[in-house]
Amino acid sequence: MRELHHECGIAAIYHLGSDTTSKLAARDGPEQVARLMVRMLIDLQNRGQLATGMTSYNPNRDNVLSTYKQIGTVIEAFRLNHPGKSENILRENAGRAAIGHVRYATCGKNDKDHAQPFERYHGRRWKWFSMAFNGQLTNYPELKSELLNKEDYYLMRDLDTEVIMHYLSYELRGDDRPDLVEVFTNLSKKFDGAYNLVFMNGNGDMCVVRDPVGLRPLCYAIDGPLFAAASESVALSNLGFRDIKTLQPGEMVLIQDNELRIVRYAPSPRTAHCFFEWIYFANVASTLDDRSVYLSRAALGKELAIQEHRLGLIKPDYNTVVVPVPDTGKAAADAMAYELGIPSVEGLMRNRHIGRTFIEGNNRADRVKMKFSPLREVLEGRRVILVEDSIVRSTTLKSLLSLIRDRGGAKEVHVRVACPPIIAPCFYGIDMSTVDELYAPKFMRGKIITIEEQQAMARALEADSLFYLPLDAIARCIRLPVDKLCRACLTGEYPTLAGERMYQLALRRHHEGGSAGRTYEADEKPGCG
Repeated sequence: MRELHHECGIAAIYHLGSDTTSKLAARDGPEQVARLMVRMLIDLQNRGQLATGMTSYNPNRDNVLSTYKQIGTVIEAFRLNHPGKSENILRENAGRAAIGHVRYATCGKNDKDHAQPFERYHGRRWKWFSMAFNGQLTNYPELKSELLNKEDYYLMRDLDTEVIMHYLSYELRGDDRPDLVEVFTNLSKKFDGAYNLVFMNGNGDMCVVRDPVGLRPLCYAIDGPLFAAASESVALSNLGFRDIKTLQPGEMVLIQDNELRIVRYAPSPRTAHCFFEWIYFANVASTLDDRSVYLSRAALGKELAIQEHRLGLIKPDYNTVVVPVPDTGKAAADAMAYELGIPSVEGLMRNRHIGRTFIEGNNRADRVKMKFSPLREVLEGRRVILVEDSIVRSTTLKSLLSLIRDRGGAKEVHVRVACPPIIAPCFYGIDMSTVDELYAPKFMRGKIITIEEQQAMARALEADSLFYLPLDAIARCIRLPVDKLCRACLTGEYPTLAGERMYQLALRRHHEGGSAGRTYEADEKPGCG
């Protein structure tokens, strides 16, 4: 129950031809390759825990496409704790290819109908398709309006995944089998925002698509006849793939007629990789766009130590310890402590065995108490430097600070944030779309935070001190140029036109006294990647 929710995750796998020389696919032959999708989704579970699903392709089955999806984690949905039931599910959905999805919703109902993939049945195989989506269409309201103005179109669900499905269907219209590269080229001219897609039709054609800006990560690998793609590299490396590559913005993988091609379907005038992927969202074992998540987070910790030395904020002594907020703060905390020459200790333990239903019905303070256990033996009487990956709304952090003092017995608690202040909403899939809900803008007069503003934040949180990383540290730690990253939530400068338009709307609503709803024109809801 952290302050910022994870993204969705997508995956695809395909066994090309009848060759079974791949060690990764040798177990039971090509038609059992879809079983590997479950393992891939487990490794993407950090990106979404509300629902999961997959669509498999099997030309020897009457229903050549078969979609299975359920509410819950991968283990819950695929009944992995019940071998007999799990085996039945996997046997019924066997196939030589599959696409998969794990979902966290920024809107929409938490029911099976909203889980992905979305399958659209048609009598012609090339019009019968299934698709899954990671991201958010920033111009969703305009796309929805345009769609509903067409004759006899309607939406069963108010989310951008269904809008994408309808636009795909529209591009597939006619009596001739379309060029799939042209299909996605046409869609790229309409869509604005973050959209990574996996698509598969009844002919066994597969497309793996990354948007032209590259906001969300996407990688792929090939081992003999076996191809796989996923939002994060860890899902591929844990299957045994070695040569894992980045799918570039504006590129797509096309598998058709048993051949695989990497194709540029749209120009990419600029890239804008979401920096939050490295500091928070992604699995620490992943490599995104050729940059290690772990090394990036460790570099953030070193930057915190440099700032500590430069400003002389605290003079560490034998009674000072660094404590990470689990789990995403650990790499930064360890690196910071090493540079300062003081211990990094796990003074907070995270309870990973509390179910979602049990904790969702309680208030935030109770949820924090149930999710985190302070170790009094480690914290009592100590000066604690608490390392947090980011502060979005601050409510969880304030409860956590109280917990560290009251139950942990810490003498002092100093917060260090391995991220600059978040001052603007995200319109590309992160669950923060209004200025009012953000913590930093309540204190900041400009876009660069001052020492006095950070001291005011610390007092409001009841921390002994609080300091953020400077803005220029992000690109330095990820080791990508500033112009290759999306830092819109840190700067208010958005990489797409619709994003900029949404920000101006958000600012207007903020200055007019705020809004209980999300920042979408005509009170529209956002999409749910």
